[in-house]
Amino acid sequence: MTACETRLRVRYAETDQMGVVYHSNYLIWMEVGRVEYCRAAGLRYRDFEQDEALHLAVVEAGCRYAAPARYDDEVVVKTTIGESSTRLVRFNYEIRNAESGALLATGFTRHIFLGPDMKPHKLPEKYRAVFGVAVNNRS
Repeated sequence: MTACETRLRVRYAETDQMGVVYHSNYLIWMEVGRVEYCRAAGLRYRDFEQDEALHLAVVEAGCRYAAPARYDDEVVVKTTIGESSTRLVRFNYEIRNAESGALLATGFTRHIFLGPDMKPHKLPEKYRAVFGVAVNNRS
């Protein structure tokens, strides 16, 4: 899968005193996009965590803001995988106003796979295609 688009409606609680979306909400929207990307690729986050006892820990995040979103705007979070290996994955995000198409923000999150002991763990082969990892990649 190359990309997943998720639509969200800006809630009043997500805005600040200036009437625009508070900056940290973009990271929450990125999380929603990431979970929906995995779901669309056939992997439910919950099952991944419960069945495999594996977790995706955020080790780095970034967001560049281009234009404000406001209450009741519909936004589209486009999620792609920018980098992946058997030990880490980087998701890239593009957030746009659904009506105008205006770019609101771009961002990324970088994750490592952790086992139940909270130590880095290799991604099992059966999940590698979801994260864009070549099955023969042994790194």
